[in-house]
Amino acid sequence: MSGKRSIFEEVASPEAAAKTAPATGVIDRGRRGARRGIRIWLMILFALVFVMIAVGGLTRLTDSGLSITEWKPFTGALPPLTQAHWEAEFAKYQAIDQFRIMNQWMDLSDFKAIYWWEWGHRQLGRVIGLVWAVGFVYFTLRRQVPVGWTSKLWLVGLLGGAQGAIGWWMVSSGVTQGEGATSVASYRLATHLGLAFIILGVLAWYIMLLGRTERDLMQARRSKEAKLFGLSTGLLHFAFLQILIGALVAGIDAGRSYTDWPMMGGQWFPPNAFPVEPMWRNIFESPGLVQFIHRITGYLLAAFGVVVWLRGRRSAHRRTRFAFNAVIAALALQIALGITTVLYGAAWQVAILHQGLAVVLWVLILRARFLTAYPIQSSIREG
Repeated sequence: MSGKRSIFEEVASPEAAAKTAPATGVIDRGRRGARRGIRIWLMILFALVFVMIAVGGLTRLTDSGLSITEWKPFTGALPPLTQAHWEAEFAKYQAIDQFRIMNQWMDLSDFKAIYWWEWGHRQLGRVIGLVWAVGFVYFTLRRQVPVGWTSKLWLVGLLGGAQGAIGWWMVSSGVTQGEGATSVASYRLATHLGLAFIILGVLAWYIMLLGRTERDLMQARRSKEAKLFGLSTGLLHFAFLQILIGALVAGIDAGRSYTDWPMMGGQWFPPNAFPVEPMWRNIFESPGLVQFIHRITGYLLAAFGVVVWLRGRRSAHRRTRFAFNAVIAALALQIALGITTVLYGAAWQVAILHQGLAVVLWVLILRARFLTAYPIQSSIREG
């Protein structure tokens, strides 16, 4: 039997208050799973994909992408281990057009330098696939995946698998004999990089969702700023288009074709912008025209970014306003870095910073867009 208790015990005793307090978190109970653990796992994947993009950019800038001429998803994980193996790999590279046209000066030691870049790039892809598979199996077997998240996590894996296949589709366009190709097709490179940014965006969005409870998200959704969400979505798509055009620039080394700014070869429109027949191919293959398009798109993106930022400053939520301030700051820095990349002839040190900042800008736009859909309420003191 319980002992006597004061009629004021419910007010005076914290223990009693805890017993009689209504249960909270009912919406999340039984469906939240290991949200924190899964979020950490996805953050690791995000970091690996970011490094993958950087290594891929350096592989392209060092012209190393065609050094491995075969796609062996499993056996290709081992590099050459003997002198005979190295000579066999070098012989395969010597048979393709890039070596015959560009790199006949190379000896085996030169070949090893570019081989390690491409091998490292492919190994990182394998590591990402392994990290995804181990995490997915672990959380699934332990039944810790939140309700509704299994398909989301499958999507990450499927996109990663597709990226591997598209990577070889890209490389195969440059592994030619007698066709005169010395690099991969620029539109395939754009596809490969574009999918990398999509994967990065999906991971970032999921990480942001898992950073808050289901109940919090449901409540925040009622305060969604629909117009600002639409504008930030447009900015996201616009930035993605510019990323794809930037990949076209990298694919044909168009960044080194004109190194003056704001003019191009002393003119507003580049001379000899249409050297290729039929004319439509110049959009992908004319260095002058591709760089011109990249510049004009950058100016338009900057103008639209200012419009979105001005609208974002009027948000009722302090953190949303701050998110759009971060976007406009990163956009301004990216424009300055883009101009610097042109002036320095796309030197790899500057070019890789330009690509890395594109990732930062992309994620910041996603963050601002997320906060328009799920705003965080500010206190009166915060404003």
